[in-house]
Amino acid sequence: MDDFVRNKLTEWGLSEYIQTFKDEGIDEESFYCLDFRDIDNLISKVGRRAIFKKRLMLLKGEENTTYQESIDSRPQFQQENEEAAGSDQVLPFTSVTKDKGKRKLDLQGESSKWLSPPNKRQHVGGLVSYTEEIILSGVKSIMRVVQQRLPNQDSNIIRFLRNKISDLDTDKRVLVGVFGKTGAGKSSLINAVIGEKNLLPSGSISACTSVMIKVEANMKSPKYEADIEFITKEEWKDELWSLLNFLGDNADQGNDQEEEEDYRDIDEKLSAVYGEEWRNKSHEDLMDNKYFKEIPEFVKSRRKILTCESAKELSAKCVKYTKNDSKDEDGKDRKRWYWPLVKCVTVRVPKNHLLQHVTIVDLPGTGDRNKSRDEMWKSVVGSCSTVWIVTELNRAAAEKETWEILKSASSIMGNGGECQQIHFICTKSDHVEDSDDHSAAGVRALIFKKNMEAKEEVNKEFKKLNKVKKHFSDDCFKVFTVSSKEFLKRKHLEPNETEIPKLQEFLQDLNDCHSETLNYVSGAYGILSLIQGARSRDMAGSTADVCKDLEEKISHELEKVRRPIEEAYMTFEKCLSEGVEKSESSCDKVLKSILQPRGVSGCAFHKTLKCVVENGGVHKPKKKKPINLNVKLASYLTDSIDEEFKKTFPSERKRGAFNGVINTFSLDTEELIQKYKDVELQLIFLKTEEEKIKNVLNKTIREYKKTVYKSLTTTIEESMQDCYQQAAGFRGKDSLKNMRDTIKQHVHSLKNSMFEQAKDTMLGQLRSLKVFILKALEETMQKSIELSLKTDDYSLPDFKVELAEVKKHYDYLKKTQEEETPQICFAQQGEAADAPTIN
Repeated sequence: MDDFVRNKLTEWGLSEYIQTFKDEGIDEESFYCLDFRDIDNLISKVGRRAIFKKRLMLLKGEENTTYQESIDSRPQFQQENEEAAGSDQVLPFTSVTKDKGKRKLDLQGESSKWLSPPNKRQHVGGLVSYTEEIILSGVKSIMRVVQQRLPNQDSNIIRFLRNKISDLDTDKRVLVGVFGKTGAGKSSLINAVIGEKNLLPSGSISACTSVMIKVEANMKSPKYEADIEFITKEEWKDELWSLLNFLGDNADQGNDQEEEEDYRDIDEKLSAVYGEEWRNKSHEDLMDNKYFKEIPEFVKSRRKILTCESAKELSAKCVKYTKNDSKDEDGKDRKRWYWPLVKCVTVRVPKNHLLQHVTIVDLPGTGDRNKSRDEMWKSVVGSCSTVWIVTELNRAAAEKETWEILKSASSIMGNGGECQQIHFICTKSDHVEDSDDHSAAGVRALIFKKNMEAKEEVNKEFKKLNKVKKHFSDDCFKVFTVSSKEFLKRKHLEPNETEIPKLQEFLQDLNDCHSETLNYVSGAYGILSLIQGARSRDMAGSTADVCKDLEEKISHELEKVRRPIEEAYMTFEKCLSEGVEKSESSCDKVLKSILQPRGVSGCAFHKTLKCVVENGGVHKPKKKKPINLNVKLASYLTDSIDEEFKKTFPSERKRGAFNGVINTFSLDTEELIQKYKDVELQLIFLKTEEEKIKNVLNKTIREYKKTVYKSLTTTIEESMQDCYQQAAGFRGKDSLKNMRDTIKQHVHSLKNSMFEQAKDTMLGQLRSLKVFILKALEETMQKSIELSLKTDDYSLPDFKVELAEVKKHYDYLKKTQEEETPQICFAQQGEAADAPTIN
């Protein structure tokens, strides 16, 4: 501890905490970096904690060149509570200060002192985001007090209010997926961006192609944690059977390069878990619990939690669950590596604000043979708001494997997902060949030129990907050049040498997006307005008239929503009908491309087709393109709707589905307030409920559109299952011919119904979506009208002071939103705990 901290605590009347701050090693620099959770850990009493937060906020404001005056004043009851220094009562928020100065990133780990990305958006950075955090914390405290003071009754309005307060809490979590081949520098990139030099191991240890690694903040503990989720014993038993069966007697089959790679892959996987003990043993023998003594969690279907003091320690402990090598990081021989049994590892970094609302996911390139891991892969890829494609700069435009990852995952990310941006990240940007000019300026100029050339080539390559562009527009694609290792060495790099600060700023923007605060405060404002309105005795004369106006408005607005949805339905019906015709006429061509690939002999293809039918039409070779017969058969159907689907269900949140029709739904409550002043509070509540249901619907549509898009392939897959099972049963002579003939005959017998059924299924889901949207809007608003305008409850407590407090915060946040430069916001807006489901 230094004198600065001791003096501040003494000055603020908090000297009893000097020893605590000293024990935790808080100096002047870390003092300014304390966040709410740090303060909660340091100061146990709520009243004293509230004083410290206020003083620290004001101190930060005073030390800046400019800051806004306090946006509100203290209510009298709060001043009294603050004066009770030892009070443990939950205190509402008092005052905040807004700063337009430079943002200071609070990052943990060895790199925290040198991380300082440039500030692009001063208005929302720095103390403004801190201000919003204080507002959110304060309003949450107010609503906890409100909930405690509600009468202990079982009336409709009390139940409604309690549910509404519970629904206010949301945890925004944005996914950023990271793809890239082994050696491209994914781990170093993630380490550099989040400021943790030793978190994810890179370099000498081989990356595992199956395990998904999520990296997020640990905001509850100062420890580094790893949460390891295993596949189930039953799934491993099934996978063992499949792997050993593949390695069975192949004396009559030829071996090609692909097959040899698959053999090596299986050998590597089984040897990782069992050493050499798996050879000549049945899959039943290999399920004996003696092989899993080190991981009892796997046997009991539980998660394994690792907790460490440092990133380096955690990385060393995690390595046998995420990597594949014959030796550990100390160079010692390791007999067991458990990554084949792992489904996902979630690594949590203490108090890292770039990860507070963001999860970075290190993704395998094309999913996995294991069904459980593959389903998780598809789900995560489809939920990523941004995807980073990582490759080395010197071969960025020509690296075939990298572009194949993008092409193979584009439909899951785009129309089948919610990805808004693709960042193509070229690593090792500081590497230069021998140059005649060895001066620092000359080297920098050469690096800049090389980086610009790489960006230009990558952009040209992206524009050639017509199928990918059916899911993404050109402005969704951005290229970055980075030097992770040099950045991690803390060397000063010019902006032209690495764009890691830009990626940090991008993550900060994801965290800064203030919709979470605004949605919570808006909901709280509506609830308090409803309570105060229900206590009013002077609205009887206006109720009938305003209800009549609202009923007419609801009917009119619902019709405005219905029309564009039905127009979209008719467009899809036309597109799908064309797709059905093409599918029926082209199925022979599709089957030939899969069942009789060019340049592959029958013997070499036998094992591949066997894997396809044994895995429900899907095969994922070690290095070659994945084979998916179901996707191929559905390709003309999906091609027929891709462009229209992108327009109807855009990933960009600011546009909204069905030409943004949900966002245009409005009861014009502000106009009604001018007409019916005596029910102003009730109409304010209706306005906040209207905003909330629109947010809930927009999020629900984003999720449901994935099911709608995937339904075409899913229907085909279901229609083909009997065929795959029959084909998988063939053994011995002519088994390849029999598998091919079985698949051909099955498709020909069903082609006049299978594609039509896929079309009908998708259209049925679109009809269900229309019904759900209209019903949710109507029922939500009708229920809100019933409770706000047709219910009186004079026994409800008076929350006039709390309403005034929350209104000030609401007005401030709305004004801030209007003043900001429009930004794409990735927050999961308005998630309601009881959001309805689509049948």
